[in-house]
Amino acid sequence: MINDSMALPFMDAAPSEMQIRELKAGYDRMTARYADRDGRMQDVLAVRQGRMRDVYPDLFPDGPFDRGIVANMVDVAARDLSEVLSPLPAFNCASSKMVSDNAREFAEKRTRIVNGYLDFSSIQKQMYQAADRYFTYGFVPSMVEIDFENRMPRITFMDSVGAYPVYNRWGEVTAAYFSFMKTRDELIAMYPQAESLIARQSTGTELVEVVRYHDKDADILFLPSRDGIILEKTPNLVGECMVEWTQRPGVDSDSHGQFDDVLAVQVAKARFALLSLEAAQKSVQAPIVLPPDAQELALGPDSVIRTGNGQQVRRVPLDVPREAFAQQGLLDEELRSGARYPDARNGNIDSSVVTGRGVQALMSGFDTQIRTGQAMFSRTLQSLVQKAFMVDEKMFGSESKTVRGNADGTPYEIKYRPEKDIKGDYTVDVQYGLMAGLDPNRALVFGLQARGGRLISRDFLRRQMPFALNATEEEQRVDIEEMRDALKQAVAGYAQAIPVLAQNGQDPGEVLGRLSQIILGRQRGRSIEEIVSEAFAPQEQPAPPGVESPGEDALPSAPGEAPPGDADLEGINEATGLLRGVAPGQAGMPAGGRPDLQMLMANLGADGNPNLTAGVSRRIPV
Repeated sequence: MINDSMALPFMDAAPSEMQIRELKAGYDRMTARYADRDGRMQDVLAVRQGRMRDVYPDLFPDGPFDRGIVANMVDVAARDLSEVLSPLPAFNCASSKMVSDNAREFAEKRTRIVNGYLDFSSIQKQMYQAADRYFTYGFVPSMVEIDFENRMPRITFMDSVGAYPVYNRWGEVTAAYFSFMKTRDELIAMYPQAESLIARQSTGTELVEVVRYHDKDADILFLPSRDGIILEKTPNLVGECMVEWTQRPGVDSDSHGQFDDVLAVQVAKARFALLSLEAAQKSVQAPIVLPPDAQELALGPDSVIRTGNGQQVRRVPLDVPREAFAQQGLLDEELRSGARYPDARNGNIDSSVVTGRGVQALMSGFDTQIRTGQAMFSRTLQSLVQKAFMVDEKMFGSESKTVRGNADGTPYEIKYRPEKDIKGDYTVDVQYGLMAGLDPNRALVFGLQARGGRLISRDFLRRQMPFALNATEEEQRVDIEEMRDALKQAVAGYAQAIPVLAQNGQDPGEVLGRLSQIILGRQRGRSIEEIVSEAFAPQEQPAPPGVESPGEDALPSAPGEAPPGDADLEGINEATGLLRGVAPGQAGMPAGGRPDLQMLMANLGADGNPNLTAGVSRRIPV
């Protein structure tokens, strides 16, 4: 491990010759330190690209079959692993412990800002290649850069080839070198002020090595092959090293890719397949043995060989040992074992494995690798988001900004001001969830079983789903859906109460009118809650015939005292003993004898069906 003593402070505007020499010397030390790692990286890249002769030239001589003719299991496994690992985790700045509405609103807004960073940086697109590099090379660097044109922090996953970290004693990256190649003409177009230095002893198409050095003080581009000349130096205005390193766990601090130990097995498997093909070709084209009296030797379909000893005409048989074919199977097993890539990933499951538990056991090694990778990337993504918060607040704190993103498949756009809406709070929770990396069926079964066994809460289950989900907003949506369902059931029960009205001799016209109003509103696209609220809004009911409405100045009757006008029993139906206009069964109902929604709901059973029993009560005047 390279410690931070090798980091180079560049505080002045123009680096001195000593600083330039130190910069180049530091890069030379890094390339020497990681020479073995770089060699392994070039070998695995060559094998993945099918250039096996570059690694083992003696095994693939010149000819029609100068490369492997079998499936490149290293490339297949790397692509499959990276595709499973690449989905992003859930980012959440809110905590389930928050009880204040203001705190929740503040956290939810920061969550939207984070998703805006990720969307702006196209992180999901980058993750496919980042996960591939993680498995192929054993590590992948990343960085938060300042996009001054768009006034936003930009998260970028860097190329693993030519990347060299500088660590402190706690394993934190304090500086990093990144090497890449550019043609001379490309560099001159980018840095015309340094044309004379770049063009020295080079041609237009010649590749020139460019090294980028980054630490907490500066960002420097220099040419190690041109005496370390500085092309560009930018001060680090944030004052923090913006580089993160995602590395596979290993026995030491060095980086080892997933396939470092199986390259030879892959090449041997390809060589065996090539030898088998050559043997088959030579068997078809084997030499022909002819007796001495053969007069003609015509080759091809329907050819004729004239001889008195026809039984002696034959091809020379080639003896291919059976062990050679058996060895290919052993090599395939070794390759899968070393790469920890089960045959079940290709859909090939031994017939002896008949249970789901057996299939799960076959996949355990694969799943473990995915979970380990998720743990590594979750830490990296958390640090990157925190650095993005820092950049946004320090560089663009007072600006009014707009961020766009996508939440649960719904695009959104919010306005914020970093110094107000971040305020030094860089906390963010990054969770892949317990079910991340599992196939959808296994994830769903696992989650439902855990919830059914009351091992976890609904909130926890939502936060652990293998896809991005805002648990707080999703809980609100579920509550609204459940209340809407209950409201629909209430309206349906209201409709089912019409037979009760008819049986009691009541007019269902008002009920039908309200139902028609609800149906028409839904057809026009209005929400159910809005329509029901209007349909059942309290309305002033007219007094029955013969009963005068009390004036505004009328006083209410004292308890036990008959209301004014009752003494002469005017407006009373002598046949029923009720107020005129009130039918039997309507006593005790609101004015006008129409049932309200509350009364009808009280007559519904637990299953939502109406209670069709009816009773008749009469009031006899005394």
